[in-house]
Amino acid sequence: MKDDVKYSAMKPLSRREFLCTTCLVSTGALLPAFRPAWAAQPAIESAGEPGELNATDPGGIDLYLEHKHLMVGGKPGRAIAINGSIPGPVIRMQEGKEALIRVHNRLNESSSIHWHGILLPFNMDGVPGISFPGIPAGETFTYRYPVRQNGTYWYHSHTGLQEQLGHYGQIIVEPAAADPVAYDLEHSIVLSDWTFENPPSVLRKLKTMEGYYNFQRPTLANIDDQMEASGMSLSEVLEKRLTWDRMRMDPTDIADITGATYTYLMNGKAAHENPTFIAEPGQRVRLRIVNASTMTFFDVRIPGLPMTVVQTDGQNIKPVETDEFRIGVAETYDVIVTLPDSRAYTLFAETMDRSGYARGTLAPSRGMSAEVPEQRRRPMLTMADMGMMMHGDMEGMDGGMGDMDGMDSEMKGMDHESMGHKGMQYDMPQNASGDGQGLELPTSELMQSIQHGPDQHGPASITMAQSAYRRLDYPGAGLGDDGWRVLTYGQLRTLEEHHDRRPPTRQFDLHLTGNMHKYVWGFDGKKWSQSNMIRFQYGERLRINMINDTMMSHPIHLHGMWMDLYAGAEDYGDNPRKHTVIVQPAELLTVDISVDAPGQWAFHCHLLYHMEAGMFRTVAVVRSLEGGPINVKS
Repeated sequence: MKDDVKYSAMKPLSRREFLCTTCLVSTGALLPAFRPAWAAQPAIESAGEPGELNATDPGGIDLYLEHKHLMVGGKPGRAIAINGSIPGPVIRMQEGKEALIRVHNRLNESSSIHWHGILLPFNMDGVPGISFPGIPAGETFTYRYPVRQNGTYWYHSHTGLQEQLGHYGQIIVEPAAADPVAYDLEHSIVLSDWTFENPPSVLRKLKTMEGYYNFQRPTLANIDDQMEASGMSLSEVLEKRLTWDRMRMDPTDIADITGATYTYLMNGKAAHENPTFIAEPGQRVRLRIVNASTMTFFDVRIPGLPMTVVQTDGQNIKPVETDEFRIGVAETYDVIVTLPDSRAYTLFAETMDRSGYARGTLAPSRGMSAEVPEQRRRPMLTMADMGMMMHGDMEGMDGGMGDMDGMDSEMKGMDHESMGHKGMQYDMPQNASGDGQGLELPTSELMQSIQHGPDQHGPASITMAQSAYRRLDYPGAGLGDDGWRVLTYGQLRTLEEHHDRRPPTRQFDLHLTGNMHKYVWGFDGKKWSQSNMIRFQYGERLRINMINDTMMSHPIHLHGMWMDLYAGAEDYGDNPRKHTVIVQPAELLTVDISVDAPGQWAFHCHLLYHMEAGMFRTVAVVRSLEGGPINVKS
């Protein structure tokens, strides 16, 4: 046997065997050269492993910002990690105590942290250029502020496009008194979107080509699908397409950035990674859900399991049982669910444009999973989203387009009284610097619609809703046709009346404007760089009527003060309080504000690329509309 082995080892190679061996050896020597750089390094940690800290514990907490390579959805990406993870750690606080947070910036650039929805002194708000200079590279900034509220909130960078790289996390503030929400255990749910592209490159593409990431447009190639989805004939589909083209609009402009580049995450995990949240049958589970995305609205449901919504934007509301809700960027919702049995349930967060989803599992033990729902057909905008309301039928415009010239004439012929304006005046300058009337404004039965006046917004606004109207009971494009209950703003009622519900005595209109072709976004046709400060008078009760002239939904966020959303409640005190409100296309949405926070504050659309493109204002709280700003140190 040994001789056989020896003979075999010394056996001459044939020409074919020699060539094959040489090829294999050469390929093996070259393999390291073809190996990606990250593969040659030690194993890369995965995203989605956040810890938990308590900022009101003695001594406070430390947060470390640094660039880090992490596996996101199974692929390597370069993130801005907070304490080594994306999302950053869950930060807990106790109402009535003081938060102490030291932020160490280990990046090679300036950074910041904004405590979204938290009421605090303006110099602790974390907005560079507005409330503080930012945190320079290599330096530490200490945030210190009293905790005056409770509920579910979040934090994120307010510097450039850093938020897109994972610079965000959740905040949970425990109440000082007994919590009115009863539950056995809780889980933090942070929804977000991630791209492996460089964020400035994404913005450049949006500015270069309209709809760069929109691969769901109607085309001749998918005209059969359009006919099937709409129930229209070929001629009707073509006529509808031509009508939108004449208006230079696209009915699929639901989201600027889609699953063409985005990976959608739940607690830093992609859908196939299936993060699991443990709960036993019969337990009341509180899910604290934050939308920390940069650009993505999610439609959240748990098939087979009803949800009871108990809180929105950190504020307790009267419980509402529902099957699904849309959560805008920067909003938070707390829901209570109870597992009826020992099987798994899918927590499904589908994007508004249906180009992807985030997903997790609620189950008694790890390793379990439930069926993932089939994605629904992407929605199409309708004439209602252009303000084409006919005879008060707001949502009945999703069939054929009809005679657009006749519709235009009819819209122009409508008078304000017939549309429910009830004689309310809108004479405040659009920059909010006019003097108030001093009279109490109505707090119920507000006007239902308003016609658009002469266009004074210039090339920064190429779309114009002919009318804007209340859409409080409209769930949003693509929702409400499945037979499921869908939460709307019209269902939200505060659990307890808040301390200041005086009727407002001053109001102004604020138009949300945009030019998709140039990717310019703003208020009243102006970018932030072209605008003046909006002035709020300290101590006043102010009303803002937001009018969306664009075809997109915008989550509008006010720093430092609450917005009391007019949700149609019979009792004015029942209207909910929010820090971020979704303004849908062609919507007239009203918020009332108690101006009780001296300083300068940010007021902006929370779609990150819209904000970066100009949809941002600085609010200055002043002693009087004729005087200068308040000395906040006095």
